[in-house]
Amino acid sequence: MTIRENLEQWERNYLSIYASHSAESKGRQRFEKQCDIRPVFQRDRDRIIHCKAFRRLKDKTQVFLTPEGDHYRTRLTHTLEVSQNARTIAKALRLNEELVEAIALGHDLGHTPFGHAGERALNKICPLGFEHNLQSVRTVERLEKDGRGLNLTCEVRDGILNHQTIGKPHTLEGKVVRLSDKIAYIHHDMDDAVRAGILKESDVPAEIREVIGSSPGDRLDHFIHDIVTTSMGKNDVIMSEPVEKAMMQMRNFMSVNVYHNPLAKSEEGKAEKLMETLYEHFMKHIDSLPEEFLNLLSEGEAREQVVCDYVGAMTDRFAIATYNEIYIPKSWSL
Repeated sequence: MTIRENLEQWERNYLSIYASHSAESKGRQRFEKQCDIRPVFQRDRDRIIHCKAFRRLKDKTQVFLTPEGDHYRTRLTHTLEVSQNARTIAKALRLNEELVEAIALGHDLGHTPFGHAGERALNKICPLGFEHNLQSVRTVERLEKDGRGLNLTCEVRDGILNHQTIGKPHTLEGKVVRLSDKIAYIHHDMDDAVRAGILKESDVPAEIREVIGSSPGDRLDHFIHDIVTTSMGKNDVIMSEPVEKAMMQMRNFMSVNVYHNPLAKSEEGKAEKLMETLYEHFMKHIDSLPEEFLNLLSEGEAREQVVCDYVGAMTDRFAIATYNEIYIPKSWSL
């Protein structure tokens, strides 16, 4: 037996009866010869970590736009925190850690610069619309590897597509990531809001603190323990009713006090305008796109989609630099 086959046998012997087994994957869009060392979900994880879209996450906004402090979360650190939460839950439930890790690391690859402000801007100005979960799937299926995509397994692509609240993943591993995404941003967005001086822990309503704790760390620990104990032995990944209710209350509290806070979001209007301006510019100057995007056009992709692909893939820093290059006059020098 190869190393991969031994690992697949270990999954059969050890993982939960409800887990996704590598050897039973529904496969890839294009056939590939199996690796003799790595099972399929491990290969997917490795492909995601090594792709360009993953590296760009380090310079994309999570909540606070282009923060000057060293310790605010970025889209990359959010992704890593989601992955760690998901692996902890999956290990406790004897689910497939490599599948949850691949889904978690890939779930936000299609996010725009400037967080949800950038997403709103492209969704508004592009007639085809823009949703980051759909763009994440498009990134791994079409945009990476010069248009060839990463050729990931069906299970990983399904988890990426369905990681949002309204999503319905077809695997328990996908459900783990969907919940891990929520508890990660509730944890770190509150932590960042306290760091920024926008909120104090005492601002969190007492009825929420009594159920899920009085600090970001306490809440994260409570969420993970509740998911594990409530889901153990079930063909589902869920929270207990009191904790789920408290989580929703905490999300609503964060929405009012952070996500729509005028101080925290004072620059988002500018970011949206910048994104709309870049989109309009490249629609008019389509030939100035890099060759890999022009190739998509020559293969029949819609002009609007390809411009969205390019602008949406930018980091915060590159989007600002591109805008300055196009629209801000340069100082005269000899």
